Amino acid sequence: MPFSDLWDVLVLGLVLGSLYAVIAIGYTLVYGVLQLLNFAHSEVFMFGGFGGLIMLTLVAPPAAPSGMQSALYVVLGISAGAALGATVAYGLEKVAYRPLRRRHAPRLVFLITAIGASFFLYNLVGKVFGRNTSAMPSMFENRTLFTLFGTRVSINQLLIVVAAVLMLITVDYVVNRTKLGSGIRAVAQDPEVAALMGVNIDKVVSRTFVIGGLMGGAAGFLYGMTNQVWYTMGFLPGITAFAAAVLGGIGNVRGAMLGGLLLGLVEQFTVEFWGDSWRYVGAFAVLVLVLMFRPTGILGERIARAA
Repeated sequence: MPFSDLWDVLVLGLVLGSLYAVIAIGYTLVYGVLQLLNFAHSEVFMFGGFGGLIMLTLVAPPAAPSGMQSALYVVLGISAGAALGATVAYGLEKVAYRPLRRRHAPRLVFLITAIGASFFLYNLVGKVFGRNTSAMPSMFENRTLFTLFGTRVSINQLLIVVAAVLMLITVDYVVNRTKLGSGIRAVAQDPEVAALMGVNIDKVVSRTFVIGGLMGGAAGFLYGMTNQVWYTMGFLPGITAFAAAVLGGIGNVRGAMLGGLLLGLVEQFTVEFWGDSWRYVGAFAVLVLVLMFRPTGILGERIARAA
């Protein structure tokens, strides 16, 4: 591979890995608190894409704006995607998971419920919005902003990485430096003791789902900026982000970030050397190899113990 192509692959891998890291946060937060694999999180991601699409369809002008006006529309799209994602995630916890938690249902029942919720949500969206792909209104002309060692970096790519980094830093701060984060870590470590100490378990769990939904919904919009929006758009990114959370150490926020970046880079290098048809083969092969030698993941440590 020529050296110039190396930087192209690194830039594309960083952009894709940033998205995987943001999506993976939702998986790892919920698992860290409830030991629940919320496979419906991929549909939260999908709703975020549609939320941003609806917002921009309503407010954006026919022609692509420029300057601060463009930035405003993108912020509106991210906000709409995050808000709808958080709403769907909150509804999932309230309707699907909380009744099971109060009845002390087995873990298998939670897993089956998550899969059922996933099927229900994406079929609902397919029925309401149709089963065809929809293009996101163009907020930026996808022109080159600058070059990095000869590799062109577009405005959209820079926006995705910057937004993802800001969201990841914010979540890490919330989990490790705030009162809400203390409650999340306490419930993750021992929910019964946390309840005896005055922690409202239901409130902490709901807010954990909301944080994950905000991240997943915002990622859905960012993904839609460079791809199409459709009713099954969450499946492959969602599964890959789940693999990223496992690779980094599911239940560990920083592990999810690291796992997402690594899988994004591995995917792009796989495409460069073996073609697009091998994209997910390379990523999951790396996951299997890492777990063979470190079953808990690279930073295998639950939220309760992560500093």
